[in-house]
Amino acid sequence: MENYFKLNDLTASKELLNDIISYAVKRNSWIKEHPSVILHFQQAMRSFIRAGYLIALQEKKRTATIQLEDVSPSVLGLLSEKEYQNPLLVFKKAFKEYSIKEFDYFISGMVYFSLGIYDNLPERNMISPYIHLTKMLDAAHIILERKGKK
Repeated sequence: MENYFKLNDLTASKELLNDIISYAVKRNSWIKEHPSVILHFQQAMRSFIRAGYLIALQEKKRTATIQLEDVSPSVLGLLSEKEYQNPLLVFKKAFKEYSIKEFDYFISGMVYFSLGIYDNLPERNMISPYIHLTKMLDAAHIILERKGKK
C-alpha cells in the first residue's frame, strides 16, 4: 500500500478510475489518456488489490480514537462512519463479496472497453466493484495516514 501511494496520488487515482469506468460504458468514444498511462494504472491497481487482500486477511482490528463530530462528511467520502473508524472493514467486505480474480476481471474489462469503441458493453455489474475499489483506496489512505508513513 505504501508503495502504491508513493507512486500514485489518491485523488488522481480515483479520478482516473472514474474516467476509465465512464469511458468503458460510452459507445462512441474512448479515454483521452495515453494507453500506456491506462495500462500502468491497471498494473498498479492489480498490485493494490493484492495488497488489499492481504490487509483483509489480517485478524487484528485497527481502531482509532477519532471522534466523529471532528470528521466532516467530505472527509468520509464513500466510507461510512464505522468504516472510517475501522478501515479494515472495507477490505473485509470487499473480499467477502469479490475474489482477487473477479477484481482483476473487472479492472481488465473496464480498461479494455475504455481504450476503444465497441458495439458491446461490459456484461457484468460495474457499480459494486467500482465502489469497493474507491472505498479501498480511501481506506488504505486512511490506514497509512494513521500509521504516519504517508
